[in-house]
Amino acid sequence: MSDFKGRHFEGEIVLWAVRWYCRYGISYRDLEQMMAERGVSVDHSTIYRWVQKYAPEIEKRLRWQWRCPRSTSWRVGETDGKVGGRWAYLCRAVDKHGNTIDFHLSPTRSTAAKRLPSKALNGFKKWETPTVINTDKAPTYGPALAELKAESRCPEETVHRQVKYLNNVVEADHGKLKQLIRPVRGFKTLKTAC
Repeated sequence: MSDFKGRHFEGEIVLWAVRWYCRYGISYRDLEQMMAERGVSVDHSTIYRWVQKYAPEIEKRLRWQWRCPRSTSWRVGETDGKVGGRWAYLCRAVDKHGNTIDFHLSPTRSTAAKRLPSKALNGFKKWETPTVINTDKAPTYGPALAELKAESRCPEETVHRQVKYLNNVVEADHGKLKQLIRPVRGFKTLKTAC
């Protein structure tokens, strides 16, 4: 049975629209125009419904592929942005090659600093856990990692390094992320932002 049963459009068209919206950060109305240029007449509200229904499923099916770290040296950093008119912190973990391991969006920096490593370490095998976690000089990461080690949720032998230049990989990537968020005019809630 097809996941697209009952839709007025073929599954390939639905996946195009959802992928383009998620990858390139364009507005629903711009995407409506792009689809019209390709001969597909679809309303922007229909594309919105497709994104709400299929984007979480696509992310879930692809998560195993991009979540696997390629090295045991992780870089963790955060950036801020407005969600629903209030500031929120997006904390991200990448490996030393720039591959995304995981992310967490939270209204407070300290919560994001603790929950991201906990969430990222959940389900990893022993050989996938980090030997080194590099962060910037933010004061929230030290206590958060110490607390996770005390709770045995982070390996005791993991080293926490606060070296600013080692985090250039994740910090430079924040600029690309903000370029994707700007055209869609931000997010209304934390749930839709994740």
